Amino acid sequence: MSILTISKSNNAVEVWFKNLQMIVCLDDGREIAVPLDWFPRLREATLEQRNNWRLIGGGEGIHWEDIDEDILIEGLL
Repeated sequence: MSILTISKSNNAVEVWFKNLQMIVCLDDGREIAVPLDWFPRLREATLEQRNNWRLIGGGEGIHWEDIDEDILIEGLL
């Protein structure tokens, strides 16, 4: 009998916004969708401000300089 091991990651590789949600793609292929209502600064930000993000900690988090917002991926899981 063989055991299948599934490798999961908590590191983001991409972020986008759709239908009042933030979607985060992880490097293992999973996508997480969370409502923008969870993050009032992002909800109130312009599309340009939302799209001005960068990964921090090797993908462990996302930072938006324009609105001074940081989100850890672990907190979304």
